[in-house]
Amino acid sequence: MQAVTSFFVPVILGGILLFAAVRGVSVFDEFISGAKEGLSSAVKILPALIGLMTAVGMFKASGALDVLTHALSPLSGALGMPGELVPLALLRPISGSGALAIFETILTAYGPDSSIGRMAAVMQGSTETTFYAVAVYYGSVDVKRTRYTVFCALIADFVGFVMSGVAVRLLF
Repeated sequence: MQAVTSFFVPVILGGILLFAAVRGVSVFDEFISGAKEGLSSAVKILPALIGLMTAVGMFKASGALDVLTHALSPLSGALGMPGELVPLALLRPISGSGALAIFETILTAYGPDSSIGRMAAVMQGSTETTFYAVAVYYGSVDVKRTRYTVFCALIADFVGFVMSGVAVRLLF
């Protein structure tokens, strides 16, 4: 099976080049044009990403994450979620890499087959880095007013967090 699948990428690339040759398209010129467009998009969204990364760093370094975790632990308990998952729930909409670091800490401390580890895994898979996605996608097309996007996305994240606990309790 490995030998068959290793030919897919060269065959697909060859097919694209053959199709372009038949159509008379200059592949290199199109590649350069696409690279320029990608670079200009990256330059457009860079300020938003720098601001987001700075805010995440300040949020974690200031101790605000710890304060919010402590304050929201009773609410998470009422929703049937372990308090250890609150930092993950708070950081996931803001930073994927920060949430991944917390996720790794949870798995190291409790194990992947524990109830907390499973809930954390489902949370990681069923929620989005909302603020990052809004910064990148809206920033790339110069949208300044997000209207209800952030509010609705955060509600969806909250539902994902709560339902991850429900799903793990029901299935395991």
